[in-house]
Amino acid sequence: MPRTLTYMKAINEALAQEMARDETVVLFGEDVAGGAGTHEEMDAWGGVFGVTKGLWEQFPDRVIDTPISESAYVGAAAGAAASGLRPVAELMFVDFIGVCLDQIMNQAAKFRYMFGGKAETPMVIRTCFGAGVGAAAQHSQSLYPVLTHIPGLKVVVPSNPYDAKGLLVAAIRDQDPVIFCEHKAMYAMRGEVPEDLYEVPLGQARIVRPGDDVTIVALGRMVQIAEQAAKKLEADGVSAEIIDPRTTSPLDSQAILDSVRKTGHYVVVDESSPRCGMGTDLISLVATSDVALRGIPQLVTPPHTPVPFAKNLEQAYIPNPDKVVAAVRAATREGAFA
Repeated sequence: MPRTLTYMKAINEALAQEMARDETVVLFGEDVAGGAGTHEEMDAWGGVFGVTKGLWEQFPDRVIDTPISESAYVGAAAGAAASGLRPVAELMFVDFIGVCLDQIMNQAAKFRYMFGGKAETPMVIRTCFGAGVGAAAQHSQSLYPVLTHIPGLKVVVPSNPYDAKGLLVAAIRDQDPVIFCEHKAMYAMRGEVPEDLYEVPLGQARIVRPGDDVTIVALGRMVQIAEQAAKKLEADGVSAEIIDPRTTSPLDSQAILDSVRKTGHYVVVDESSPRCGMGTDLISLVATSDVALRGIPQLVTPPHTPVPFAKNLEQAYIPNPDKVVAAVRAATREGAFA
């Protein structure tokens, strides 16, 4: 029987195997060990969700707890990367990105360009995003479009355990700064994950499900939502092709255009806000191309509001399969361009 791991364990295994393979890989963050330097249990936390739990025991000199100062340790990671290490900095929630944006946007992302290609910054910032676990407005945003907007950064949004391990390995080995966005509602998701080390290349989309009638592009947890919608559509004789870009920068534009050119109909499902978001960017990609659409492209996102804390409102906020099915109906409606 194939081995299965959770999304969380797949990330932990990628970190452990890369740290064992390459002694320049170091891990920074708040409570990534949790208890280090005290008389209590030394490997107590493993980060806010326990993703790094167990790594301090294996690599006590390279798993480093930091003060609650994101700007300081993200800046330290950028400096360490420029000096020969491969730091992985854990930012508890992507919602905190604002306090360290100068270190990311004005420093790490620009080093290669401002120093004539002589400086490289092989660093990864691991962070979690997304709604669905009752973490409220300040811990539930989907801010990967903000980071995708910044030239010089690579942005990864894995949608399953296999990709989470392979993409993180590729991110750690990359010579440029990579933001690795983990959906917090997927940490318990199980899937087949090889024990051996492997890379999933950055910038290479995955065809999650082949189809002929409509292309659905979805990222992160929205891939599951799109798959549930595709099963409902299949019962009605509609064949949906689902594309998971895996990375928003670089973006595998060709895979998306090739699929829409085949189906002629286009729907994007995205958990980020609708205004100036990833979804609008993906709609623009096709709308400004030479692909001849046979229906009006549709975008499924949350409303343009902060994420609600109340459980019923949070569930209403998140795109669901019924909304995707309705969007596909609109995108494939006959006579839409008549």
